[in-house]
Amino acid sequence: MAEPHQKIPQAGVATPELEARLRAIWETESGLMGWIGTVDHKEIGIRYIVTAFAFLIAGGIEALIMRIQLAGPEQSVVTPEQYDQLFSMHGITMIFLYALPILSGFSNYLFPLLFGSRDMAFPRLNAFSYWVYLASGLFMYSSFLIGAAPNDGWFNYAPYSLKDFNPGPNMDFYALGMIFLGISTTVGAANFVVTFLRCRAPGMSINRIPIMVWGTTTISMGILLSVPAVSLAFFLLWMDRQFGTHFYETGGGGEPLLWQHLFWIFAHPWVYIIVLPAMGMASDVLPVFCRRPLVAYTLVVLGTISTMALGFGVWVHHMFTTGIPYLSMSFFSGASFIITIPSAIAVFAWIATIWTGRIVVSAAFLYFAAFIAMFVIGGVSGVMTASVPADLQLHDTYFVVAHIHYVLIGINLFGVLGGLHFWFPKMSGRMLGERLGRWTFWTIFAGFNLGFLPMHWTGLLGMPRRIYTYPQDIGWSAMNMLTTVGSFIFAVGFAMLLVNVLVSLRRGAPAGANPWDAPTLEWAVSSPPPPYNFAVLPVIASRHPLWESRLDEGRGDSSLERGLLLDDGKEMLVTTPIDAQPDLIVKMPGDDPWPFLVTLAMTLGFAALLLHWWWVAAGAGLAILVGLLAWLWPRADLGQKREPGHA
Repeated sequence: MAEPHQKIPQAGVATPELEARLRAIWETESGLMGWIGTVDHKEIGIRYIVTAFAFLIAGGIEALIMRIQLAGPEQSVVTPEQYDQLFSMHGITMIFLYALPILSGFSNYLFPLLFGSRDMAFPRLNAFSYWVYLASGLFMYSSFLIGAAPNDGWFNYAPYSLKDFNPGPNMDFYALGMIFLGISTTVGAANFVVTFLRCRAPGMSINRIPIMVWGTTTISMGILLSVPAVSLAFFLLWMDRQFGTHFYETGGGGEPLLWQHLFWIFAHPWVYIIVLPAMGMASDVLPVFCRRPLVAYTLVVLGTISTMALGFGVWVHHMFTTGIPYLSMSFFSGASFIITIPSAIAVFAWIATIWTGRIVVSAAFLYFAAFIAMFVIGGVSGVMTASVPADLQLHDTYFVVAHIHYVLIGINLFGVLGGLHFWFPKMSGRMLGERLGRWTFWTIFAGFNLGFLPMHWTGLLGMPRRIYTYPQDIGWSAMNMLTTVGSFIFAVGFAMLLVNVLVSLRRGAPAGANPWDAPTLEWAVSSPPPPYNFAVLPVIASRHPLWESRLDEGRGDSSLERGLLLDDGKEMLVTTPIDAQPDLIVKMPGDDPWPFLVTLAMTLGFAALLLHWWWVAAGAGLAILVGLLAWLWPRADLGQKREPGHA
């Protein structure tokens, strides 16, 4: 942002001349430089979504190869080392390269639109977070090119990940890649928090904010607190592997359990980080198809916040078998039971909303209805492992694999697919095919449950996680075949989704501004939205500004067509954190290639560290510093107004 200046914008109405002037100011430049330098949150959000789905497909292919290997006993489709790399990269991809980035994509696209704003608080930082995410993912996947992908699981336990047991570069790819990715998640989280606090429409006080925004902001605070722990864990591991330090090696006075504490104090909150925004999607979308406001809005918001807070007190939930004292385990077991209460509040609020509403069934509604069922199954199986005696039996079995997939796919992916059906018209201006959408839903739903429900039984029968094959007469063959068949049905359903998206982009029915008759601000503008989002900034007087007249909410005081005029260059309104009253106006940056160029220098630096090219790494560090100085250097043309026809 540039230096703020105090000026209360005047009320005005949108005119063709105003819209043309704003388009000239806000539109991304054409050509390669525009593609590299764009800071438009909508373009960045779509890039996040497309990239995350690409990683999802890659992780799905890895899963299908593993399922072919495990479809029957004593198979040899892949070697044990290849299998180790497949299940490690599958977990890394789904948990880190898909689950959060896909939610970041939706939030990037929707935050300013839901807020009645024109962009994120820090547009260039927003672009930087995407480029670093893409570069770090490609960095880790480049390990396949030399047959040295991470091979110690996404949990990467020491001492097995140390040089003595794993001498190749596999774990170096993972350690450096996660530190690299952590930069993206951290700066992105800071951007979401500041946008939440300072970039809302006038009148959008904290009791009028959509639940999805609460979910994303809450997990952003969780990211800022948890990612430093795992970045430190990976940095210490890299030091042990490269320079012979002994942070995790008992022979040198280190402690392997230090890894588990640092990792799980990040990774268990991460479970909530990758589901709370999806829960927020359900809380915002279900009322649209139930034709009524969400039941117990305030309780759901408080439940969202308390879930993230309690999530930091349950990390030893994953360490009950490590030999720590039973008294210590009892506290973490109790916290793991208590955390079900705020989640249950959300479930009952959704059910009450459906029960008391007038349901309009669509593919989006089906995904969110299934989301509730999957949420309950995944939550109940998680509570079972919160019991210490039960966990001692279930730990490291396929029961836990079933649980994490009901959480990661059942909650995250079903919520994402429901959100895709709901917001695809806003992003593209066209509707997804409804009939094919329903067939796709039932195929995915059937494949998912056929694939992952039997894993609970294979776990109870004693099948351990991460095994390469199993003997003929042990009794696991039938369940594993069912899982494999379900996995391929699920893959067919996902292929149907891709067909629906590609066909609808070309031939889908025009959407119009608000095809769902939804109540929130993103539907107050055209589909897709113009580069400037809102020609005049809306003034909000209720939680459902587009439903005010029918709900008798806010006495019809929201002003959407006659709002605040802000067209003196590329400017954005800053409001107060609690009541969202106009406070400042700031000049915003235009297209800028420096976030991309700094990312290139960082990529070179991490590659040099991997290859032990220390002087190249030092040169890359200097290039990063120069790039940051150029990025932050004051410029007179920051947000300079361009005349129509010179975009």
